[in-house]
Amino acid sequence: MSSAHRDTRPVVVIGGPPTTNGDLHIGHIAGPYLAADVHARYLRAANREVVFASGGDNSQTYVVRTAARLGTTPQELTTKCWGLIKGTFEATGIEVDGFAPTDDAYRSNVYDYVNRLHAKGKFRKRTVRMPYSERSGQFLVEGLVGGDCPVCLADSRGGNCETCGYWIDFDGLIDPFSLLDPDDKVIYREAEILVFPLEEYRDQLIAFYQAKAATWRPRVVNLMREMLARPLPDFPITYPLDWGMPAPFPETPGQVLNAWLEGMPASMYCTAYAQRQLGLEPPANDDAWRAEHDARLVFFVGFDNLFIWGVAHVAELIAHEGRYVLPDTILCNEFYELDNQKFATSRGHVVWARDLLAEVPRDIARFHLNLSAPEHARTSFSRATLEQVAAERLVGPWNQLAAALAKLTAKAGRDPLPVSPWAPARAAAIVSRFSQCFELASFSLNQAAELVTQHLERLRNHAVIALVEDLDRDVLRVRLGDLFLQVRALISGASPILIDLAASAAQAGDFEPSMSASVFDVTSTTAFQLPTLDLRRPAHIRAADPTPTASSTA
Repeated sequence: MSSAHRDTRPVVVIGGPPTTNGDLHIGHIAGPYLAADVHARYLRAANREVVFASGGDNSQTYVVRTAARLGTTPQELTTKCWGLIKGTFEATGIEVDGFAPTDDAYRSNVYDYVNRLHAKGKFRKRTVRMPYSERSGQFLVEGLVGGDCPVCLADSRGGNCETCGYWIDFDGLIDPFSLLDPDDKVIYREAEILVFPLEEYRDQLIAFYQAKAATWRPRVVNLMREMLARPLPDFPITYPLDWGMPAPFPETPGQVLNAWLEGMPASMYCTAYAQRQLGLEPPANDDAWRAEHDARLVFFVGFDNLFIWGVAHVAELIAHEGRYVLPDTILCNEFYELDNQKFATSRGHVVWARDLLAEVPRDIARFHLNLSAPEHARTSFSRATLEQVAAERLVGPWNQLAAALAKLTAKAGRDPLPVSPWAPARAAAIVSRFSQCFELASFSLNQAAELVTQHLERLRNHAVIALVEDLDRDVLRVRLGDLFLQVRALISGASPILIDLAASAAQAGDFEPSMSASVFDVTSTTAFQLPTLDLRRPAHIRAADPTPTASSTA
């Protein structure tokens, strides 16, 4: 894609806030967060204006359930896990511009958002039936109750079905049971709550998705088309629960806000928080999302959250009557499995990201997670596969290329090397192909990682052949110049993925990785010593690493 056709609007990248009831396993990383990081890094390398933001999701009922299992309080759990998640992002190289805390400013922004909708008359009071525990005297919603999904019949939880993506209505679960106490008999009890009537936004949602059908991933478009072919449910705004932000509405005294309702105002606040970390001072916490700024809003989320982000949140933004931009892209992923089974922290079937990174250099981990990312179907992680694939397709060929270039440089010299007339076009072609992988219309982590291996293999072969050929020194210098120019292009294209290798190589070669083809329109270049790659972290570094395991909070 040429730069003339690229969208140059400022970009707001949102990684769906992770629930602070545990650390992140590699399924979380390979899903939305690595993809969001790669896209944001690409935009920075292309000199585009971008803010990448996220923050902890403290109000979910899953926090209550995990805290009960661990014998701690929800507040203690969220405080600990917020720090763990932030640390895992940093360890993985997921460069969030701001990972916002749930502070007073956060809560104020949530209340501004919901009160604005309430004042516009967007909510309705409804009497609904919900699962209830007589033993504990509490309603069981979302992460507190299990049962079978009425749409796909899979084992599910209240609220969102992880298997089919549908929202499960208040009393919709088949054979509900308590997840806090499986022996507790679940009954139904009525309650008056506020809801957001999504059916009233059907026409706007249909028009919105019709406009996106040609450019979004089929999974998103097809699910939205399927959901919009039937009546849309009422989305709960308040719940009669103890955990969560107190609802500010006079109609529902003593209730709390549905945690999912925080998603949009939380993301707005996270954006403003990130801007402040970058040295900017937005006049309001929702400023970057205001329609007059025409930002390109991009959500990276898992498939199981598409109803929330693609129906409920889009309808909420529409209900603000032109105040905010609507998402330009919702880029979703499928589930990432472990040895072809779903991650299950309760039975120890999990690989924590920080545990993997304690043994494997993060570039190796990032490369494999990009190569195997679950973009359009479920994919699976295997440690043995990681080591084999990384050794054969990345570490071995890269180190062989580095060794061959070092020998060629010794023969040809390090002075500025001339390049052939066609070398700049080849370097530009490398960067252009990577750009297509990183632009949203054709975004693919899998294809970007494949490009790394494709060009690495090609350049290694050219370098090895040049070593065995008896070339005139002037011819050799041009050949070597062509190789180094393309290596710089490969490093630039791979820089959103292989972040440490790109940084070390750029420092050694005294250049900045760039996604601009014009940077490679040169007549000469210079040789430099390529850094090498290791498949495992050195033993002395692993032994000295103070990074704690995440398993205690799973």
